[in-house]
Amino acid sequence: MPDKIRDFRKCREYLICIDSDGCVMDTMDTKHKTCFGPCLIEAWGLGPWKDRILCRWNEINLYSATRGINRFLGLAQILEEIDREITPVEGVADLKAWAEGSRELSNDGVRRAWERTGRSIFEKALRWSEQVNRQIRAMDPKEKRAFAGTREALEKAHAIADVVILSSANRQAVQEEWERQGFLPYTDLVLAQDAGTKAECVRLLLQLGYDPDRVLVIGDAPGDCQAALENQALYYPILVKREPESWNRFTEEASEKLVAGGYRGAYQDQVLKEFWENLEK
Repeated sequence: MPDKIRDFRKCREYLICIDSDGCVMDTMDTKHKTCFGPCLIEAWGLGPWKDRILCRWNEINLYSATRGINRFLGLAQILEEIDREITPVEGVADLKAWAEGSRELSNDGVRRAWERTGRSIFEKALRWSEQVNRQIRAMDPKEKRAFAGTREALEKAHAIADVVILSSANRQAVQEEWERQGFLPYTDLVLAQDAGTKAECVRLLLQLGYDPDRVLVIGDAPGDCQAALENQALYYPILVKREPESWNRFTEEASEKLVAGGYRGAYQDQVLKEFWENLEK
């Protein structure tokens, strides 16, 4: 169990886990289009196929059922496609095996894989990820803003529940962005990519004594939904392109359903239906 979860203490009967990029923070598109994708092109020397690869990167990370995928899983997927369809990528099978089997998909995790194996693919993946982090930190603060309605929703959430940030992004970036918005006082714990998968984190949090009917995961991507449903917890979606509306609905409606014990069942089914239909548009 990660130290942060081991040291965490349950204070309320309800637990709300909230994703960051693309959910609370309106940063997901910008980060992928100006940081992740371009850094991939540079790190692997893929300039001749830039437009095709950037389009595919955005499909994987923003506009498909893998939206919100961990950066190293997304990297392994696109490098495997590039190796198969465009140009050879040395060591891609090693990266794919590590990404699919590791419990810590983070810079520290890939660094340990490099140190253990000496394979250059892991060094390159680490350098790519570090450059991504540098470019994200260099982004104009005006580009790191929260969606309208999030402050009110976080205030409401923290009034009724322990609140955990549950992100697959870099911990430092998540904490800096939430602190800049003044949102950290509405949270009790930050779990980022170094804590393990979202599903694993939810499973471990439930072991602290929460009733799954009182645990709600809020997110914008299929991975968030999977983390909740795998653990028999509840899920509330922030709909892509309808984020302020979704947050207002949480504050005024979904949070009340949660506390009243009327979330699971028809209401959960309805918001899940809306979530999948919206992703397919």
